[in-house]
Amino acid sequence: MPQGTPSTHPTAPPRTLATPLAPTPSLGRRMACWLYEGMLMFGVVFIAGYLFGTLSQTRHALDNRHALQAFLFVVFGIYFVWFWSKGQTLAMKTWHIRVVDHSGAPVSQPRALLRYVLSWLWFLPPLLAVAPFGLPVGEIAVLVIGWILVWALLSRLHPQHQFWHDALAGTRLIDSKPAASGQESRHG
Repeated sequence: MPQGTPSTHPTAPPRTLATPLAPTPSLGRRMACWLYEGMLMFGVVFIAGYLFGTLSQTRHALDNRHALQAFLFVVFGIYFVWFWSKGQTLAMKTWHIRVVDHSGAPVSQPRALLRYVLSWLWFLPPLLAVAPFGLPVGEIAVLVIGWILVWALLSRLHPQHQFWHDALAGTRLIDSKPAASGQESRHG
C-alpha cells in the first residue's frame, strides 16, 4: 500500500457504531436530580428577580409581573441552554447524569434550546388546563404535581426509558458515573 494512502478495512464498523449507548439513569435518580435542580433554581430566581427589580425600579412584587415572568423565562433558557450544551448542569454533575444527542454526541446549542422549550411540557399542560377556572393555589399545586408524576411515569413507555421531551428534542439522558475500576484498585 502506498505510504500516503490511509488504510481502510471494509469490515471495521464506523466509530459511532462501535461504542454501545450508555445506560439511562434510573427514574428515581433522574427525579432526584430534577428536584435538586429546582432547589438550585431558587438562587437563579433570586438573583434574576433582584436584577429585574433593580433595573425596572419595581416597588411591588406584583408590578411588572408579566415582564418579570418573561425575563425569568429568558434567564432560565440561557442557564439551561448554556449548561446543557456543555453536557451537564450542577445538579446533573451531582447525580452523574449527562445530556447527549441521540447518537451520544454533545448537544448543540440549538438542540439544547429545543430541549428547553419542550421541557416546559412538565408544567404548561396543567397550568393551561386550570387557567380558565380560577382555582385556589392548593388545587393548582395538586394538579401540577399530579401531571409531573404522570409525565415522569410516561418515560416507562419509551423504549430507552427517556423522558418524552428528550425523545422529541433528539436528546438522551445518560449515566455518567465514573468507572468502578478505580475504586476496586484502591480497595484491592
